[in-house]
Amino acid sequence: MPILPGPYRDAVPLSAASSPSVLPAHGGPVVRRARTDDEAAVWPLVEAFAVTATPSRAGFEGAFRGALTRPDVRVLVAEERGVVVGYLLAQLEPTFFADGPVAWVQEVMVAEGRRGSGVGRALVRAAEAWAREAGAVSVSLASRRAGGFCEALGYAASATFYQRSPGVR
Repeated sequence: MPILPGPYRDAVPLSAASSPSVLPAHGGPVVRRARTDDEAAVWPLVEAFAVTATPSRAGFEGAFRGALTRPDVRVLVAEERGVVVGYLLAQLEPTFFADGPVAWVQEVMVAEGRRGSGVGRALVRAAEAWAREAGAVSVSLASRRAGGFCEALGYAASATFYQRSPGVR
């Protein structure tokens, strides 16, 4: 297994050992690709996710619909008894130094009453399976509030994340 440089050093390498399962044992959530008719169910989760930004419904709708059509982006939802209880947004990014594309999980959100039940784990494992099939060499996540969740899935802190909003001088 290659050692990846920089912020990818401690990312989870994708190997055949990564679980391709999208269904946890004992009738857990069903994880599937999002569809356009999931938009209304995902929106409240996006609103609850946003702490440092205020998403607009119109902006979300355009981004959601656009993401569903891109081959380098995967939007997944977790359903329990026909109700969406979580979502995940991931994308592939080409790299020069990591010896292949890297998948970034941009957002993972689980409904408050379902956190800790395996929904987030099922979403991430399904994203890892997609990334592996797409030829990614690793999967990375950035999180300020869910470090314990990431570590429980086998991810390790690797880099400091810097952000600057457009238009800031």
